[in-house]
Amino acid sequence: MCLGVPGRVMETAGLDLDRTARVDFGGVVKDVSLAYLPEVEVGEYVIVHVGFAISRLDEQAALETLRLFEQMGTLRENLGEEVGRA
Repeated sequence: MCLGVPGRVMETAGLDLDRTARVDFGGVVKDVSLAYLPEVEVGEYVIVHVGFAISRLDEQAALETLRLFEQMGTLRENLGEEVGRA
C-alpha cells in the first residue's frame, strides 16, 4: 500500500520546479520535491506521496496522523526505514 505521509519541512533549496525540502516524518528524514507546492516554508507540515509534497497540513493533524501510522506499523512500511534513523 502506498500512502501520503505527513512530515515537517526542515529546510528548503532550489527554485520553482527544482525546489526541494528535507522533511522529517517523525524521526525519518527524506528529501522531497516541492514542485507542486513551491511556496511551502520551513516549519510547515506537508503530505508527501511518492517523493512529492502534494498538500499542506496543520501541525495537530500531522502529528496525530504520524502517531496513528506508527501504531499501525505503516510509517516504517511506507518510508522504507526504521523510525529514528535519518
